[in-house]
Amino acid sequence: MTILIIAALLFLFIAIDIPIAVALGVTATFGIYFIAGLPLIAIAQKLFTALDKFALMAIPFFVLAGAFLSEGGTAKRIIKFAHTMVGHLPGGLTMTSILACAIFAAVSGSGPATVAAIGSIMIPAIREAGYSDTFAIGSITTAGSLGILIPPSIVLIVYGVTVDQSIGDLFLAGVVPGIVITGMLMILTYVMARRAGFKKDKPAPAKEKLKAFAGSFWALMLIVIIIGGIYSGIFTPTEAAAVSAVYAFFVAKFIYRDLTWREVPQVILKASATSAMILFIIANAMLFAYFLTIEQIPQQLSEMIIQAHVSKIMFLAGVNVLLIIFGAFMEPSSIVMVTAPLFFPVAMHLGINPIQLGIIYTINMGLGEITPPVGLNLFVAMGITGKSIEYITKTSIPWFIIYLIGLLLATYIPQLSLIIFKIL
Repeated sequence: MTILIIAALLFLFIAIDIPIAVALGVTATFGIYFIAGLPLIAIAQKLFTALDKFALMAIPFFVLAGAFLSEGGTAKRIIKFAHTMVGHLPGGLTMTSILACAIFAAVSGSGPATVAAIGSIMIPAIREAGYSDTFAIGSITTAGSLGILIPPSIVLIVYGVTVDQSIGDLFLAGVVPGIVITGMLMILTYVMARRAGFKKDKPAPAKEKLKAFAGSFWALMLIVIIIGGIYSGIFTPTEAAAVSAVYAFFVAKFIYRDLTWREVPQVILKASATSAMILFIIANAMLFAYFLTIEQIPQQLSEMIIQAHVSKIMFLAGVNVLLIIFGAFMEPSSIVMVTAPLFFPVAMHLGINPIQLGIIYTINMGLGEITPPVGLNLFVAMGITGKSIEYITKTSIPWFIIYLIGLLLATYIPQLSLIIFKIL
């Protein structure tokens, strides 16, 4: 009965368009005070302690690093490098955009930022080359979701904090699924371009490839610093985030010289606003999760599923369906923090690897970014192109299906997420 009251209250607030963070906080406050009977001081204490976690400090630093490199010409350099690699193939410009999104995702860690940086440059270029809007808009809108999967990923950090898993291991586990989904998106583009009659061009000379690589080298090194630094034991994920922010500033200001001193305060303020929004959502989501915990709702749900003898396959299918539905209406961090404590105990009972579950969560959150009505990537693409959400959603369908196939592969082939640990 308690869960029905809380669920009804939460969905009522969401239905009347109250921001999700506020809806979670108010619902949790109601439950803690009126149902659990705890004093209001407990709510204030929980809001404070919710953010008192060392791993969460990585979020503002990664956001800041992405903000520094999103300004100026970093995206152009990455696009130029990607074009020398795949631009000669049928559908080369679109394939360039997808590969550039994957690379930029590993630098920025943000889906909407990836769509904005790559899309603002490549969507007009793809259109001018004679490609349809399906190639120009749909591909980049979808590929931008790689920003939430390929490390550094804020969603993976939130998942790791919520269920107490290694953020470094989660980062590493996201690499292979990210590469596989990128490859699948590019293969689809190639097949569609061949059918549309686009021809192969001459490959870029080795000298041009080397020059493009040299131009993007310093941005690409950020990936090496983050992953290499964590797994060599030089620093923790949070320390890696701080190093990446300093490195990104140094590259943008002194190597690429895309950033002026006058722009630095604006970039910091923009990154601070984004970080504050994310952390505010996290604090309220953790307050909501705290109420669920003290009411033992996760344990009750776990017991119900166990008694129903639900198989691993059916459980994972149900989790995916629910996460896709939630992703269409809610912000990724809040979804993770509210649902992970519910699903995690059941997953452990069924023998599902917690790292694999984190990747499943993250791919679902990527799908949420391209699912109306609240898909953030769709809104960014709308701002770039001036097209309606309905039109952009329609152009994204072929790539959405491929992303969905990638989710199924990660769900039912655990080795996709875990094979990298055997290699290393």
